[in-house]
Amino acid sequence: MKCITIDDEPLALMQIRGYISKIPFLDLVGEFSNAVDAQRFLSTAKADLVFVDINMPDITGIEFVRSLSQRPMIIFTTAYSEYAIEGFKLDAIDYLLKPFSFADFSRSANKANSLFELINGRAAAAAESEAEPANNDREHISIRADHKVSLVKIGDIIYIESNGEYVRLHLADGSTIMTLFRIKNMETTLPSDSFMRVHRSYIVNLKCVTGYARGRVFLNNNEYVPIGENYKEAFQEYIAKLYPSI
Repeated sequence: MKCITIDDEPLALMQIRGYISKIPFLDLVGEFSNAVDAQRFLSTAKADLVFVDINMPDITGIEFVRSLSQRPMIIFTTAYSEYAIEGFKLDAIDYLLKPFSFADFSRSANKANSLFELINGRAAAAAESEAEPANNDREHISIRADHKVSLVKIGDIIYIESNGEYVRLHLADGSTIMTLFRIKNMETTLPSDSFMRVHRSYIVNLKCVTGYARGRVFLNNNEYVPIGENYKEAFQEYIAKLYPSI
């Protein structure tokens, strides 16, 4: 994982450099005493993680992070605890309060590495789903969640709900599984003859549909999900084709 450090204190940079050298998955590719030089570096190079001090002259760490159009993972390092809330508003991975130990630094780095692995795992899965069409004969899919890979029977999925970068699978036994995966990639992964997207945030197992009315799809687990306007026509055509009206 490529990282850079930004701090106007030479001793702080030296300490972080030493800590990084002890962590095998960190690769220090840039070290800066001010945010301007770091901005210039990131305009032409890539970093996965930035360790940045907050209270710096000219451009503060907060201002620096806000200026980034493509934001790496951020860990703030500062002697001022009053900046913590502002730092986390910028979705920082962590906030290290100086002076911090190697144990503190290592914990923060491990948090960043866990997120880095999740993001890259999701990207690989998305690329695979785009490269290979859904296999309608497949009976199971593998889901990465809770630090393990679970094999889920496709027929046991009643519906899928989007939660931003995550999706939640609602299963026949009443349990749910949440995993880091976009719903549009889930849509291409599941067999198209059994699953249909009925809303920008929902995919349903067509074999579990028991009816629909007033913009809702009712399912056999006594739940319902909304039908989006952009999906209503395709869903109604499916129902009319398979189930004659009487």
